[in-house]
Amino acid sequence: MGTPFFGGNRIDILRNGVQIFPAMLEAIESASERIDFLTFVYWKGDIARRMAEALADAARRGVAVRALLDGVGAFPVDRGHIDVMTSAGADVRWFRPVRQWLAPWKMTHRTHRKVLICDGEVAFTGGVGIAEEWEGDARNQREWRDTQFRLRGPAVRGLQAAFLGNWLEVAARDTLRPEDVPAAASHGSANVQVVRSTASVEWSDLSTLVRTLIELPERRLRVSTPYFVPDPTLVDAICDTAARGIEVDVLLPGPHTDQRVVQVAGEACYERMLETGVRIFEYQPTLIHQKIIAVDDHLVTIGSGNLNHRSLIQDDEVQLVVLDPDFAQRVAAMLDEDFSRARPIQLGDWSRRGLLRRSAEKLAALFRRQL
Repeated sequence: MGTPFFGGNRIDILRNGVQIFPAMLEAIESASERIDFLTFVYWKGDIARRMAEALADAARRGVAVRALLDGVGAFPVDRGHIDVMTSAGADVRWFRPVRQWLAPWKMTHRTHRKVLICDGEVAFTGGVGIAEEWEGDARNQREWRDTQFRLRGPAVRGLQAAFLGNWLEVAARDTLRPEDVPAAASHGSANVQVVRSTASVEWSDLSTLVRTLIELPERRLRVSTPYFVPDPTLVDAICDTAARGIEVDVLLPGPHTDQRVVQVAGEACYERMLETGVRIFEYQPTLIHQKIIAVDDHLVTIGSGNLNHRSLIQDDEVQLVVLDPDFAQRVAAMLDEDFSRARPIQLGDWSRRGLLRRSAEKLAALFRRQL
């Protein structure tokens, strides 16, 4: 990837809103100097209010608060939350706001990153948005299943760079000072690579990362993603890995999804994957929104990127790649539990699906590049 690993990091796994949001709010409340917050999704719900109030409280006590919201993804936000933050002194900006529809070459490329950095010491990233859908503990279909990583150590600088890469587009006159990217102390033993992917044409660093990880395994590859619409090249890579005897398991949403068209488009490649030995599982309790690739229980990546065209080509994303066997074992145990709550798709049953469903798959797949 051309990006070095940072040593000396500690990473905590936060599962679902019941763990994720208290940890994020605690970090905001403990910050004394600077908070940088970037998100694609900022919608509604109790957590949207609490996040706005926490950032406002931090600004009032003298913390420099910068918040960057994607102009499309966060468009449904209650504007009252924005007022709460700005009236307290927080610097809230929109990334490529809707008024830029006159520049469509920008509007089709979003920042899909989710990053929170406090004092340059602790950072959070993953797939979690600020909305009521992520609250709770995945107990029912109204509470989504997701995972966030809390990071301490030198790799925090990589997430700081991901924030600044988008912030400088909307605040180009800001002066970059050394304290904007402080050198964090060592907190653990994990080696972490931060991969930033920006909108591109036909290929991106996220595409390279995903392709590399799929080809790396010597024993097992496990993937969990909410939006799975791979192009033929990626399907070939997955099938080739399974064909050389690697155990390949893919965990996807089942009956609960917020993007049914995306799900149907992805189903167009199921039969070929199943025929080559890939095992596909559908999560049953609720929408599973986590984005994880685990290689041989040694290497793990998590971040904002999905396995669809938007993430792999069109949007700005950020991923943590963690090389640490002990951490990978913890992720493996979490994935074991997730897969246990999923239903495997059997090749025999899938090959007998009706003509109407097959036609829907082919029609949806025609729009793969827009999904």
